[in-house]
Amino acid sequence: MKKKSISFAPVAVLCFAPGIVLSGCGASKPNPQAEAPPLAVVEQQMDVNNFKVDHPEKFPLVKAIEYKVASTLEVTGFVNPDIARAVPVISLAAGRVVEIKARLGDEVKKGQVLLRVRSNDVSGAYQFYLKAVNDERLARVQYERAQTLYDKGAVSKGALEQAEDAAKDAKVDLDTAAEQLKLMGLDKDHPTGTVDIVAPISGVITDQQVTNASGAQGLPGPNPFTISDLSYVWIICDVYENDLDAVKVGQYADIHLNAYPGKVLKGRIDNIFPILDPNIRTVKVRLEVPNPGRIMRVGMFATATFYGRQPQTHAAVPATAILHLHDRDWVYLPLGGGHFKRKEVVGGNMLPGNQQEIISGIDPGAEVIQNALVFQNTVEQ
Repeated sequence: MKKKSISFAPVAVLCFAPGIVLSGCGASKPNPQAEAPPLAVVEQQMDVNNFKVDHPEKFPLVKAIEYKVASTLEVTGFVNPDIARAVPVISLAAGRVVEIKARLGDEVKKGQVLLRVRSNDVSGAYQFYLKAVNDERLARVQYERAQTLYDKGAVSKGALEQAEDAAKDAKVDLDTAAEQLKLMGLDKDHPTGTVDIVAPISGVITDQQVTNASGAQGLPGPNPFTISDLSYVWIICDVYENDLDAVKVGQYADIHLNAYPGKVLKGRIDNIFPILDPNIRTVKVRLEVPNPGRIMRVGMFATATFYGRQPQTHAAVPATAILHLHDRDWVYLPLGGGHFKRKEVVGGNMLPGNQQEIISGIDPGAEVIQNALVFQNTVEQ
C-alpha cells in the first residue's frame, strides 16, 4: 500500500498542471459561446394612442369644417388712474391742520370742504387787506380835497397829479389784497385765522398726505390730497417685442377683468411707450377705457385682447368629438381597418350649432369620430 501511493503521486501533479500539461491529460477546451448569457429579446411596446375595434361602423365619422377667425393677441395689465384726470389739492396757506373732513378713498364733490388750516398767512393777508382799505380811503379823500383846492386855484396842478397818483396806487394795493384773500378762499367781510381747503374737482381721493394736527406747508410742500376722476382709467399692458407689429395707436381691444368674468369692456390704445424693458423685452402699451359705474378699481388685474386684420383659418368639430382627458383635449382619427388614433388638439371657443373651435392639432377636412366619449368608454370596456 505504501508503494502504490508513491507511484500515483506524480500522475496527480501532472493532471493539475496548467497549459500543455492539461491537454495532455485529455481535458477539452472551454467553448466561449456556451458560457455567454443568452441574448435579450426586446418586444415592441404597443402605442397607447392607437386602438382597434371589431365594428368600426358603430362609430360614425364627421369632417372638421373650416372656421375663419381674426388673429388675436392677449396681454395682461393693471388698472391705473388717468394722470391727466388727477388733480392735486393745494393749500396756499401754511399752518396747522385743525380738522379733516375727508379721507383716502372717499368720493367727493367739487367745492366740498376737505380740511381746515389755521394759518398765520391768513392773519397776515387780512392785516394787509385792512391796511390797504384804510390807505385807499385816505388817498381817495386826499385826492378829492386836492381836486377841490385846484378848482379854486389854491394848489398847483402838480400837487393835484401827485394826489391822483397816490389814490391810484392805493387802489391797486387794495385790489391786490382782496385778490389774495379770494385765492385763499377767504371772505373779506368775515376775517378769520382759519382757511377751508375745498375740492377743485369731483372724484375719488387717491392720495392723502395729511392727518389731524399735522402741518400744511403751502405750495412748496406736499399736496394734502390728490383727487382722481375715475370715469376714465388707464390700463397699462406689457407687450413682447415680437408682438409689437400687432398693436397700433388708435386700435381697440376687448378688456376682461378677473373680478367680472362675464363682462367685456372696450379700450383704445392712446400711447405705445418708446422705451423697451431690456430685462423682459416688453413695451408698455396704454389703453384708455371708460369706467361706467366705476367698476374698475385702481390696481385691478386685466386682460386685453387685440384683434388683427388678417383672419386665421381654424378647424371646427362638434363639441362631442372632443374628449377632455387628463386636462387635455383629444380627438380620434380613423386609420383604416378598424384602427383609430387618439390625437391631442388645442380646443378653442364654443361656436354656434354646438361646434367647438380647434386652434391646432387637425386641419379642416380631417375626419374624426363624432362621439369621442362613447368610443373611449367602448375601448375601456
